[in-house]
Amino acid sequence: MSDTPDSAVRTVRKYIEQHRAAFLDDLAEWLRIPSVSARPEHASDVRRSAEWLAARLTGTGFPVVEVWETDGAPAVYAEWPSADPGAPTVLVYGHHDVQPAAREDGWHTDPFEPVVRDGRLYARGAADDKGQVFFHTLGVRAHLELTGRTTPAVNLKLLVEGEEESGSPHFRALVEARRDRLAADAVVVSDTGMWSETTPTVCTGMRGLADCEIELYGPDQDIHSGSFGGAVPNPATVAARLVAALHDEHERVTVPGFYDGVAELTEAERALIAELPFDEAAWLATARSHGTLGEAGYSTLERVWARPTAEVNGIGGGYQGPGGKTIVPSSARLKLSFRLVAGQDPDRIERSVRDWVAARVPDGVRHAISFGAATRPCLTPLDHPALRAVTRAMSLAFDGAAIRYTREGGSGPAADLQDVLAAPVLFLGISVPSDGWHAPNEKVELDLLLKGVEASAHLWGGLADALR
Repeated sequence: MSDTPDSAVRTVRKYIEQHRAAFLDDLAEWLRIPSVSARPEHASDVRRSAEWLAARLTGTGFPVVEVWETDGAPAVYAEWPSADPGAPTVLVYGHHDVQPAAREDGWHTDPFEPVVRDGRLYARGAADDKGQVFFHTLGVRAHLELTGRTTPAVNLKLLVEGEEESGSPHFRALVEARRDRLAADAVVVSDTGMWSETTPTVCTGMRGLADCEIELYGPDQDIHSGSFGGAVPNPATVAARLVAALHDEHERVTVPGFYDGVAELTEAERALIAELPFDEAAWLATARSHGTLGEAGYSTLERVWARPTAEVNGIGGGYQGPGGKTIVPSSARLKLSFRLVAGQDPDRIERSVRDWVAARVPDGVRHAISFGAATRPCLTPLDHPALRAVTRAMSLAFDGAAIRYTREGGSGPAADLQDVLAAPVLFLGISVPSDGWHAPNEKVELDLLLKGVEASAHLWGGLADALR
């Protein structure tokens, strides 16, 4: 079979068109399962979703398909070994659980009864993440059609978790326990998106996350501010001073050592970010904000994607009711979060923050600080051969379009895969901002969904060459 780009594109598209109706019917069937991991009453639906996917992966041709139990919701694992000796191994990650949704939230139709309208498929999970997981099932079959193979060009594995929308509380433990089964030369994450319908992009990284709660204790009870104010330490004042000291006049984080190891943007990376058609006014409207503010010397996109940050998520203490109450409060509290970039270590950040707080809390105020589970940042270098394979697959799917690069400002479990498996993380997604993840009337553009199928079909041969 010819392997020229034009003939490859035609072969893949013909196969997809022949199987489009069955593919969309199957996806709609999966979307009807309300696999809401955050709601205990849907635990049986999450399990039903896992079992449904396992059955479809078996039907797709995966010879090994298993439902893996966790201390929470089940995950699905599948494996399709390549017949080629020495073929590299690629693990695809996604999730089958979804956000809560109800008609009264503002949905135009039942969120768990898929509807196709104006070239869009509306349903909870259509984009996040069932649609983007499912396009790999038709993609791998199209890959076999394209190459004339009976097995993929790579040893292909899938891991589809059931708790991503609940914070993936058991995911890292699952990956560590199954490390040998999940071993891979690269990880492909299909839980992301593109810049827009007209600007196809590939994500190259996500920020990490560390968050903490700081409790401050002063008097053993609220006390009279006339009798004692100005003569004893006030924990609410201490909380305010901590917040005020968190950033300097250039909006840089003041925690000592915070920027140690940060991977600085290269001039080439900054130029690529600047090429994107970014409308700051529209972005501000989406954020419901009336202005931008951040670390001096960086653009808005650079701040969101490639710079570490510290945010005050909450501050409280003392009397909050109507009217006045003249007290020195007995306690106050802060909630802080830190978005981290490549080169930063969450454990080191935690130690630095603990030391920084301890140095600023005065005598007479006790404090306790607790950190949640951290997420590490992940970043794939622009010159990585595997990233070039993803870029080429996307370009073939989008008729030779130039593929630009983005990053994600948020955090996710992909970093756990990178950390535990010591494999580069790649991102392949076709969702666009208008798809409305977590919002009423979530949808996926059907043309883009099928572009995802195409990219998947072209990817495995490219990665087989890139990772050898």
